[in-house]
Amino acid sequence: MNDSPLQVLTLPTSPHPDQRPGTNGLRKKTHVFQSEKNYLHNFIQCIFSSIDLRDRQGSTMVVGGDGRYFSSTAIQAIVQMAAANGVGRIVIGQNGIMSTPAVSCVIRKIKAIGGIILTASHNPGGPDGDFSIKFNTASGGPAPEAVTNKIFQLSRTIEEFAICPELRVDLGTIGKQSFDLENKFKPFTVEIVDPVESYANSLRNIFDFAVLKELLSGDNHIQIRLDAMHGVTGLYVKKILCEELGSPANSAINCVPREDFGGDHPDPDLTYATDLVETMKSGQYDFGAAFDGDGDCNMILGKQGFFVNPSDSVAVIAANIFCVPYFQHAGVRGFARSMPTSAALDMVARATKIQLYETPTGWRYFGSLMDAGRLSLCGEESFGTGSDYIREKDGLWAVLAWLSILAVRRQSVEDIMADHWRTYGRNYYTRFDYEEVDLDAAVEMMLDLELMISDRAFIGQVFTVGEKKYQVEAADNFEYSDPVDGTISRNQVIWWILFVESV
Repeated sequence: MNDSPLQVLTLPTSPHPDQRPGTNGLRKKTHVFQSEKNYLHNFIQCIFSSIDLRDRQGSTMVVGGDGRYFSSTAIQAIVQMAAANGVGRIVIGQNGIMSTPAVSCVIRKIKAIGGIILTASHNPGGPDGDFSIKFNTASGGPAPEAVTNKIFQLSRTIEEFAICPELRVDLGTIGKQSFDLENKFKPFTVEIVDPVESYANSLRNIFDFAVLKELLSGDNHIQIRLDAMHGVTGLYVKKILCEELGSPANSAINCVPREDFGGDHPDPDLTYATDLVETMKSGQYDFGAAFDGDGDCNMILGKQGFFVNPSDSVAVIAANIFCVPYFQHAGVRGFARSMPTSAALDMVARATKIQLYETPTGWRYFGSLMDAGRLSLCGEESFGTGSDYIREKDGLWAVLAWLSILAVRRQSVEDIMADHWRTYGRNYYTRFDYEEVDLDAAVEMMLDLELMISDRAFIGQVFTVGEKKYQVEAADNFEYSDPVDGTISRNQVIWWILFVESV
């Protein structure tokens, strides 16, 4: 406890016009947060101001992230402003690190009012990389559209922010730190926690760790290779997969989180996780996986580098869902996928007579269904998979689900996929990423597409590519009506269905 009360200040500021949060929070180049006056402080204040003062007073919030460059500076500012805005307690992962799924887990376990996650997911880190601030609500999930809209509106009119500038937190030492503030009756508390333990306890209640330990370290154990890509998941892989489940220490690589992810792009796909892909092609390992910067995404590989498409991955988990003990007890309420994800999950839902939901991109849409008790398993084509035990996608959860399936079925990844396709049929899916594109050109292209599909003559039009002819059967701009609250989300995805006329 510090001896003298710390001063709380209210400082003037001016709005920034570009602080509209997306599905992953406010994501910008790191230098924007560093160089534009009060850019960081404005947005943090708007997060706190979006919470009713009566709910905020004396409340608990969670702070975590992937440890990318600028995180420590941002955390100090968040803590200083939380204290000044009446929050009573902040729980932070040691060294400011806590994966996105772990933050969601901790929010729910300690009944926090919400959490702030510092990450730009799979985007590069470092001084020239990206940075993002995301607000999760008391459900543990990303703030719904009504909340992010409120934050944006506040950001357009903000005139001042509250801060306790002399408050400094030791992020490296686990334990509680208390601070007396001016005109506050109770001390402000910061609790530095092990970022893994609470999350690991949840996983122990979901999966059969004895079965998984036999799979990974028993007499007939399989060989696995896990690449954390210098993101936050390395801490969790080492502690859970290696130390607890017995996988050899050298089965996990790039497990030390770095501010710039070792200069690499922490995106678990075939383009960026090339070291893992090449290693898997050697045939030495039976199962491989990679994780992104903040631990919510995953890529699954089999022997010889056999690639499991993310759309297929969630479908396989759905088809084998009772290999995970959690679902044996909790049951299965529904499946969901984002609209751009292939219909592989639909085919499992149809065969098992389980309700399927098709949503826009963004995990918050899944969260609404989960909160209403309608959804148990969901996924998206951008390498995200998760279940209703938290309100975020979860890369390590997906890997443990796959390992649980391998333990029960005792087949290779490729054989499991082949059986799945024989049983349910196969959906072919390809995703193309266009990075660092010119914004004006991209907007112009989207406007042209909207005009194209709005023309009645577009339906039935034939396009020729090489020897193939494609006829447009249907086209639209995807619109979603939330079955829980009736909220309508428009202009989500432009889509069209093409019929192959001839080859």
